[in-house]
Amino acid sequence: MGASLNSGGPRRRGGRRSHMPMSEINVTPLVDVMLVLLIVFMVAAPLLTVGVPVDLPKTSAASLNERIEPLTISVNAQGQIYIQEMEVQEAELAPRLQAITANKPDTPIYVRGDKGIPYGRVMEVMGLVASAGFAKVSLIAEAPSGAPVKPTPKRGG
Repeated sequence: MGASLNSGGPRRRGGRRSHMPMSEINVTPLVDVMLVLLIVFMVAAPLLTVGVPVDLPKTSAASLNERIEPLTISVNAQGQIYIQEMEVQEAELAPRLQAITANKPDTPIYVRGDKGIPYGRVMEVMGLVASAGFAKVSLIAEAPSGAPVKPTPKRGG
């Protein structure tokens, strides 16, 4: 914002040219890089959700704030089961969950079920997870306004 008396260019002293070091920091390239990174992260953030395509039902339930990264189990429109983005068979679900969580039954698990599949199929998957010893099992639904995914805690057993 102020003028600089030292331009950093060559000066004459007794007929010689000497180069004075520039004592200013040019922040323009830094700002440019930060703006590009901001745009990249804004575009990439929505793409970081679980990659199994599931048409979630809508709900107005309040969201839960979990500090521990949950595991996501998805049931797609064909009834196939996925842990994160990896497809698993029904018989392999409990052993894989126990192996992934290192037998920590307090690990939160979110179950995403396509709204086109029968409710019984989602309950079968939740039953498999509960029978493996996991207590924190939640259903995930989508808010009507297109807000972020909201888990709904499972009540009872």
